[in-house]
Amino acid sequence: MVAGVTVPSELVAVGCATCSRFGASCGCAEFGFEDEKMIRSLYVAAGIGQVIAERAYIAGALGGCQAEIGSASAMAAGALVFLKGGSPDMILNAVAIALKSLLGLVCDPVAGLVEVPCIKRNVLGAVNALTSADMALAGIVSFVPADQVIDAMKEVGDKMHASLKETSLGGLAASKSARNLQF
Repeated sequence: MVAGVTVPSELVAVGCATCSRFGASCGCAEFGFEDEKMIRSLYVAAGIGQVIAERAYIAGALGGCQAEIGSASAMAAGALVFLKGGSPDMILNAVAIALKSLLGLVCDPVAGLVEVPCIKRNVLGAVNALTSADMALAGIVSFVPADQVIDAMKEVGDKMHASLKETSLGGLAASKSARNLQF
């Protein structure tokens, strides 16, 4: 929990990859980010997560991977824009760009494990966060605002079949290779 917000597990993967790029694992001194700025960026991410959780989902079991990886990616994108000195509007544009880029992503873990395809999708979420932040900082504006993207994610999650929400009954989890997997 961060500031009363349940954070998607993927934020750890997105955050680690994101922070590594900007040097968080090194204390950020060489990139000019002071500890206080880093802490405030985590509050920004937590606030984004809280809004998403209130309006939609942050769990794959409820909204598919768009909810877990999408939310984590949006949170990281917003935090990055904050770190780089972007405006509140730029933060919201980064959130919208990141989330809509992963809209519709299903949660279909093979054999019920968060390895295939989850690990690769976490990398995709991290890269998405970086590029979404870069786009927003470059002045690219999302045609659909963040609150409407979040609402659209909820609608997609509500319409998504249960077999595509962390049950391992559909998608890649139902492929021939996955069904033939033996431990």
